[in-house]
Amino acid sequence: MAGPNPAHARQDVRYEPDERPPLPITAGLGLQYALICIASVILTPTVMITVAGGSDAYLSWAVFAALVVSGTTTAIQARRVGRIGAGYILVMGSTSAFLAVSVTAIEQGGPGMLATLIIASALVQFVLAARMALLRRIFTPTVAGTVLMLIPVTLAPMIVRKLGEVPLDASPAAGPVTAAVTLLVLILIPLRFTGAPRLWAPAIGIVAGGLTAGLGFGIYDMTTVREAAWIGLPDLAYPGIDLGFRPEFWALLPSFIMVTLVGAMDTLGDSIAIQRVSWRRPRAIDFRSIQGAISADGVGNLLSGLAGTVPNTTYGMSISVAELTGVASRAIGVAVGVVFVALAFLPKFVTLIVAMPGPVVAAYFIVIVALIFVFGMRILLQDGMDHRKGLVVGVAFWIGFAFQLDWIYPEYLQGAWGELLGNGMTVGGFAVILLTLFGEITSGRRSRLKTRLTAETWPEVDAFLVKFAARKGWGGDMELRLRAVGEETMQILTRGEGEEVTESERAAVAERRLLLLARSDGNAADLEFIATTDQTNLEDQLAMLTEASANVPEEAETPLRLLRHYASSIRHQQYHDIDILTIRVEGSG
Repeated sequence: MAGPNPAHARQDVRYEPDERPPLPITAGLGLQYALICIASVILTPTVMITVAGGSDAYLSWAVFAALVVSGTTTAIQARRVGRIGAGYILVMGSTSAFLAVSVTAIEQGGPGMLATLIIASALVQFVLAARMALLRRIFTPTVAGTVLMLIPVTLAPMIVRKLGEVPLDASPAAGPVTAAVTLLVLILIPLRFTGAPRLWAPAIGIVAGGLTAGLGFGIYDMTTVREAAWIGLPDLAYPGIDLGFRPEFWALLPSFIMVTLVGAMDTLGDSIAIQRVSWRRPRAIDFRSIQGAISADGVGNLLSGLAGTVPNTTYGMSISVAELTGVASRAIGVAVGVVFVALAFLPKFVTLIVAMPGPVVAAYFIVIVALIFVFGMRILLQDGMDHRKGLVVGVAFWIGFAFQLDWIYPEYLQGAWGELLGNGMTVGGFAVILLTLFGEITSGRRSRLKTRLTAETWPEVDAFLVKFAARKGWGGDMELRLRAVGEETMQILTRGEGEEVTESERAAVAERRLLLLARSDGNAADLEFIATTDQTNLEDQLAMLTEASANVPEEAETPLRLLRHYASSIRHQQYHDIDILTIRVEGSG
């Protein structure tokens, strides 16, 4: 059965999201996350503006704005403001996915038109987050797992280049030895130790690599660090917003929307993965948290457009560091945000981090991308891998891999489209979406029932299931299974109706609606109960049944046990204002 298994509780999670670590750990990990991500936050706008021929003043402003926006949205992701934010550590930073289209926008219309395009793409993310339940057949764990597995593929060229970033006059052993020392420290400390040493393994590895590079081979260039100011602000070079909506704007808007959707898939995968690694006892995926993460992503892009800098997105390394350290407290996310904003005013400290030798950065990313790949595999396996999903994942992954390495007709893919299709995550992500949609379209028509969600409508649901079984030629045991699942599910969804409630609560119950979808899959049936329910996740309740000290109310335990007996798998997806309960019933044959 799908769902969390309490028998596989993770004892290596030291601090869950709701727990607060000691101040030294909070501050230390806040600095550690910032140390890992600061280069990407700064280098992305740097590459974009220098390639597009922008001014130094604009570059200085864009880097400053990128740090402030990244810090603000990282804190929002952790703390959650209303329905905006994941409620987990998801570090936000500049995204390189927009580099190609952003350079084209600056060249054709200037920074003002780029800002307008970014704002327009941010609005798409808000719509996507609000209507995520309607798009649930596209944004699935299969899509998320595939995209996560493709992230290391897209980062591989950068890692290879970083491994070779050493001065020409340096010793031939400088790069390999520096990278090896960093990698060994990063790997051996978590393998050998637990507790505090494991918490500080990433920082210790980077410091060890930096010392090896500087003291051992002299490849840590401190000149730029000495020349940078301790505290400072950039010149005000705000580009403004171009509301001319010229033809160039409309020509580039589809590309920006496409990259935005890819970024949303990345955020979706990161949101699922961070939930997996943040709790000692596995929980069902909270899709409301995913909606919040995508909304916060939209806030980040909106602020980036208004501030005149490059868009941002979630960084997958958040998951790897949480897995590596066992610390998933929301306080860490707030600390990272504060550090980002503070660093925006400390040019010398920023330069110290950016000047870190390439082999050190590459060695760290080797560990990061390895863990991200494993997270993707874990999501796919936990979702269940049949022959259809296996085919979709395999084909999409290798298409993305091939496009990333320019193996497929590179001579025909030039210009902006060549840059876009040269990203393996983009191509593989769209491939898995298209194949998933094809499977949905060709899977057969669903029978549906719309009715009120009350105990009085159970006979209507029962008659619908009997008719569905008869139309599929099922009788006997399979019909009884379907009817039993329907009865127990309705009892769970309508429990509490007999209790004393206020007049307003009674009116709300009377307005609750149910949409029941039924589809056959060989000798099995897939049922979807779409309704507004309470805040309790059914998957978590089913997992609690196996515990000695179950917190499930006694009157609710019997329907849950019967439902688990008759159903082969149960998934409860909770969105804002709507719940979707997907139940698979398999025949005895």
